[in-house]
Amino acid sequence: MTESNLILASASPTRARLLANAGVPFRVEASDVDEDLWKRRARETGATSEETALALAEAKAMAVSRRFLDCWVIGADQMLDCEDRWFDKPVDRRGAEVALRALRGRTHRMVNGVVLVRAEEIADCHVAVATLTVRAFSEEFLTWYLDQTGDSVLGSVGAYRLEDLGVQLFDAIDGDHSGILGLPLIPLLAMLRRHGIVPD
Repeated sequence: MTESNLILASASPTRARLLANAGVPFRVEASDVDEDLWKRRARETGATSEETALALAEAKAMAVSRRFLDCWVIGADQMLDCEDRWFDKPVDRRGAEVALRALRGRTHRMVNGVVLVRAEEIADCHVAVATLTVRAFSEEFLTWYLDQTGDSVLGSVGAYRLEDLGVQLFDAIDGDHSGILGLPLIPLLAMLRRHGIVPD
């Protein structure tokens, strides 16, 4: 397999790093999918967070597949669902504070949809769900955490970065670590093997 045969339809540096660290050759082509529009439509139609994550992953992969019909395309999307409230990436520190206070002392679900597409046809798909319990941290800790992490938390849907200081926010985590970061590698690698994209 050459790099041109597999495309990651995501601008996320974390997803790219996860896939690269797994030794999979690929290249990145970001999609132009309007995630906010898709989420609004999903809410209007009563779609679940699982259905929405998978639909967004499919939309991203299809948008890129139209431009590269001879390539395999990976689409991925992530939904944070806390008691049926969906969270987006915060736009500033104030937004991060609001999100983290809303999650404090509660259990939420991180839902990941991943889709493999070729020539605008779905070849494979998977939904991975992780359950995370945020501890009842103090206001002092919240201030310290945001001071230490700075703008890096703005790239995370829950305003936490599990791969570094964000791990201190949690009492319990049940699920695939790579999936929580944005790309469930174990099921994705199984997909790639099934379709002969990486060695079996």
